Amino acid sequence: MGNMKSYRIAVLISGGGTTLRNFLEKIAAGRLPVEIGLVISSSPTARGLQFAADAGIPSAIVERKAFASQDDFSREIFDRCRRAGVDLVAMAGFLKRVTIPADFAGRVVNIHPALVPAFCGEGFYGHRVHEAVLEYGAKLSGCTVHFADNQYDHGPVILQRAVPVLDDDTPETLAARVFEAECEAYPEALRLLAAGRVTIEGRRVRIRREP
Repeated sequence: MGNMKSYRIAVLISGGGTTLRNFLEKIAAGRLPVEIGLVISSSPTARGLQFAADAGIPSAIVERKAFASQDDFSREIFDRCRRAGVDLVAMAGFLKRVTIPADFAGRVVNIHPALVPAFCGEGFYGHRVHEAVLEYGAKLSGCTVHFADNQYDHGPVILQRAVPVLDDDTPETLAARVFEAECEAYPEALRLLAAGRVTIEGRRVRIRREP
């Protein structure tokens, strides 16, 4: 792990890069003790690439269609992460499936805009999640930061934050409230990881108290 200053992450994006922007703002404010060593986008038109460029962070575009298989696509991504010397890979609105290699097991995290295991799995992303929550009539939603494994939204949960679902919510208003929670929850999870306070025991994640 090294000391906290040298905790390096790669951020994987596919679109607007709002989560990446949040990380950069928290780092600039001294509230997130990590260094972003690399940004990888699955799309050449992802707006998030501009945030990386503005912050002077190296970025790469790795398109799924350029590779014959998910495994080849994934190998390219994780090869780049290895070369960048990152401790952790943070998925931030990354919409492509990847195969996580053995040396990155327990070193890839993701955020999902609902309380896993509710409203998650294949097909549940973006506004579809919030539409499903409203259709179901759930009174609580929120976000889940979890370790990623080779199934959708399945890996061990690091932390969750709940938000209320209001009677007059639309998918847009609920999404905005969940994103506010994400902007605190994801950096908090990264702080815990950077401090070496997170261990996985089976499906359970244990977080050591600060001494």
